[in-house]
Amino acid sequence: MASRWRRQLPLIAAILLAAVPCLAQKTPAWKYLRVGNTADATHAAPRAGYALMGGGADLDEAFEWLCRRAGGGDFLVLRATGTDAYNPYIQKLCPKLNSVATLILPNRAAAEDAAVARKIAEASALFISGGDQSNYINFWMGTPVERALNDAIAREVPMGGTSAGLAVLGEWAYSAQGDKPDDADLTGKLAMSDPFGPRITLVHDFLRIAALRGAITDTHFATRDRMGRLLVFVARLNARDGSQEQGIHGIGVEQGAAVLVEPDGAARVIGHGDTYFVDPPAGVAKLARGEPVDAGPYAVQKVAPGHNFNLRTWSGDAIGYALTVKSGQVQSTQPGGAIY
Repeated sequence: MASRWRRQLPLIAAILLAAVPCLAQKTPAWKYLRVGNTADATHAAPRAGYALMGGGADLDEAFEWLCRRAGGGDFLVLRATGTDAYNPYIQKLCPKLNSVATLILPNRAAAEDAAVARKIAEASALFISGGDQSNYINFWMGTPVERALNDAIAREVPMGGTSAGLAVLGEWAYSAQGDKPDDADLTGKLAMSDPFGPRITLVHDFLRIAALRGAITDTHFATRDRMGRLLVFVARLNARDGSQEQGIHGIGVEQGAAVLVEPDGAARVIGHGDTYFVDPPAGVAKLARGEPVDAGPYAVQKVAPGHNFNLRTWSGDAIGYALTVKSGQVQSTQPGGAIY
């Protein structure tokens, strides 16, 4: 008897090993965590609008604005890492919502699952959390997730993003795909020292929000001294050698601030910091690999909280000044040479 079992052990082991991949395939790579009603809202009437949040502490007013536009429906948070910590925060802030859920998509396999796209299609408001925008580009671009997000935009579902989530909302995005895990922040000084450095990775058309066409966004703006790198991004995207379409503007949102954008481009800055609207450089930019940047002048419009700006006319209640980059150094027309 023992001899017979020993002879069958290799066959049993082979069957068990073959079963392991099947079991693994039944376990989704993604997580969906929900509070509120388990059934989706049937009469939600979402209204388009876009909340550009600069990062840092969450801004209640921006979330409440998105909630109102969800029309009593289902609010969905998307992230590549992290927890469902937004669920109780948003539910408490917006008790009239039918539900709040978090969808964690940590890899490309998760984003390829058709069930994930259905979750996005059922949402009445969408919010992309902070983190690392390279994950959103590497994991989600070119998958059903990207298509579902753009379908939602076309259906006029409101959408917001903070920090990395804001970085991917514009027509162009700084994708951070050239960064390594141990890299320090990509500072303006580093970007201006070499406009074609390997860390300056720019991606086109991840999301297609009409009000943000012709724009690239940046976050934690003055707090992390990111003006210089936004000037480089804008110069690169408006290169005058015919390789890029001209007319790309920059939007730098300070940490603690947000810009609430209507579908027609009318916008209002709220929160605890300014937002900077940057024109393309008026002159010919010197952009050479491995050499400091010469570019400008750039017209900058600084808009304080409580004031308005129109993305369509590119004008508003702003303080205007000019910035010029000379040999990788920013010069300003503001009193004292202030950049911000």
